[in-house]
Amino acid sequence: MLGLVENHSLPRTAAFFDLDKTVIAKSSTLTFSKSFYQGGLINRRAVLRTAYAQFVFLAGGADHDQMERMREYLSALCRGWNVQQVKEIVAETLHDLIDPIIYDEAASLIEEHHTAGRDVVIVSTSGAEVVEPIGELLGADRVVATRMVVGDDGCFTGEVEYYAYGPTKAEAIKELARTEGYDLDRCYAYSDSATDLPMLQSVGHPFVVNPDRALRREATTRAWPILDFHRPVRLKQRLPAPPRPAVVAAAAVGAAAATAGLVWFASRRRATAS
Repeated sequence: MLGLVENHSLPRTAAFFDLDKTVIAKSSTLTFSKSFYQGGLINRRAVLRTAYAQFVFLAGGADHDQMERMREYLSALCRGWNVQQVKEIVAETLHDLIDPIIYDEAASLIEEHHTAGRDVVIVSTSGAEVVEPIGELLGADRVVATRMVVGDDGCFTGEVEYYAYGPTKAEAIKELARTEGYDLDRCYAYSDSATDLPMLQSVGHPFVVNPDRALRREATTRAWPILDFHRPVRLKQRLPAPPRPAVVAAAAVGAAAATAGLVWFASRRRATAS
């Protein structure tokens, strides 16, 4: 679907993925609200409010004004949170909360891009403390995410240091292209929201995923491919990811021996069981 393995004599390429409703089925930040409540970071009222925000987000997406209100609310909400505690809560609940809501189609695309020799970059408006562990879970090579200011006491001040949103995402992609040597005309990008139009316009191969109404209109006008992701699946339930090109030769050398070993091990287990 995505073409042959990259010719590495050419400039490098990457696939840029929005996160929420593109790779995972919900808002990554709001998904952790119950865990933050159990950790004593927010009260029950805040849990209910974030649950409502999640509903609005899932029902119809969030336009610019809604995203701004959500940013202001979350910035105020996290003021005073201990950053290390947030990271620990995310690490402890990551697999239970995020693994079941990863789109199977997105995971397959990530594998295909890696197999083709492209870097995979998650570009998300959610905070780095949430996005970076999710990126690691997905096997992403890099992450671009919103960063909050941290005070000398190790707590969030409530101010935003870097907001990965709208045009800022496109600027981050262009900066990565400069530092990593990506040829953006040969790169890919995926998003569900019209707020990510600048990011999609930055690459030669834009795709829209589960698009909101505004982005669907744009995609139809521009003849961009429209993808429908609807199968969340746990990563451990999927088949192992195919090896990247750099390790294909080494994998092939040991394939026969590994297969023989597995067959022998399986036969021994059956013999023991009988």
